[in-house]
Order: sequence, then structure tokens, then C-alpha cells
Amino acid sequence: MTLDNKIPKPRAVIFDWDDTVVNNWDTAVKALNTALVHMGIEAWSDAECRRRSGGSAKDLFSGLFGDRWQEADKVYYETFNALVLDNINIHTHIEDVFKTLYANNVYLAVVSNKRGELLRKEVGHIKFDTYFGNIVGAGDAVADKPDPAPVLMALGESGILPGPDVWFIGDSHTDMMCAHRSGCSGILIETKPPPDDLLINNPPQVRMANHAKLMEFVGAYFA
Repeated sequence: MTLDNKIPKPRAVIFDWDDTVVNNWDTAVKALNTALVHMGIEAWSDAECRRRSGGSAKDLFSGLFGDRWQEADKVYYETFNALVLDNINIHTHIEDVFKTLYANNVYLAVVSNKRGELLRKEVGHIKFDTYFGNIVGAGDAVADKPDPAPVLMALGESGILPGPDVWFIGDSHTDMMCAHRSGCSGILIETKPPPDDLLINNPPQVRMANHAKLMEFVGAYFA
């Protein structure tokens, strides 16, 4: 595979979690719509969920329900927690990506807008925690994605500063916003591509159609 010269060989790679490493989309949509209906809003279509996804649950529900956001948040997480551990689907080839990077001494971390304690429980449940120097979720840093704060937290123990040699791999426009705002190289994995109009101001440096292409891309840097 020909290397894309727009981004340098990585010193660190930060991964989003949901729909980047694991496929929890159907579970998340069910939990979200359960919360919306509870709050008196009609359930969203899959397309509407994709358009509005990427931010933390707190930010989403605060925008929708104001001071009542915690009521919606409670329903969402109770529903999600009841379903998720029995329905985690790991994307094919993603552990191959981890193994290649880890074997070449690339620092790895997770930055997700899933609540931190739930995120770390999931990562540990599928025994991926050994790959990561840090696992940062919603509420762990002073602000959530797309703010750069969780990226800085994720890199903190490594001593690596954000820059083009830090890759941020994610599936949403929020991930690409976070990559731009933190000065990292954004790689969009198109598991559920966001609408193109949401990427205009924060386009990815590289787009990958699937995880097999991502593995091929990563492998070319360490051949």
C-alpha cells in the first residue's frame, strides 16, 4: 500500500471506542431512544442518531432537557448497562492494529465520550486494557470531546505532545473535530460515516473504508 504522505509515522495513536473499536451502535440507539421516549420525545431514526451522535450523553441531554438532563442520563445508562456486556461486538482486525502498533512501541490510548467508569469496565471486560497507556472517558477531564482536554489527559503520562505524529482514529465528526482542535492527525474509520456536511470544517486527513484497510494502512508504516 502506498503511504499517505499527509501524516507522519505515529508516536502515539488515540482511539475512539464505540463504533471504532467495538460495535455497540444498536445498543446505544436503543438506550438513547428509551431515554427520549421516557422524556416525552419521539424516538429518533438511525440517521438522526448518527447526525446527533459523538458528544457525551451529558452534553446531548443538557441541550435537550436543560435542568432535567440527569433524569434522561439515568435512563440512558441504566438501559445501556443492562445490555452492553452481553452485546459487545469487536470489529474484525482492530486487535491486529493494536498488536502491530504496540509491538512497535507506539503509545496507545482511548478517548471516548462514554462515561469513564463504564468505558474502563468494557475495555477490561474484553481484555484490551493491556494495550493502552490511558483510557479517558466522559467526565474524566475538565471537558469532553471535541475539547482537547481528554487528548491532553490521555497523552499526559507518555510525555508526548499533540501533533501530526499523534493519530486520532474515530468514526464520528466529533472525533475529527477533536483531532483538529488538539492538533492531531484525524483518521476517519467509516463504520457509520457521518454526513459529509458535518465534516466540512474538520475534514479527516485520511479516510478508511473499513478495519481491513486500516490494518493495511498501519502495517505499511512498520513493514
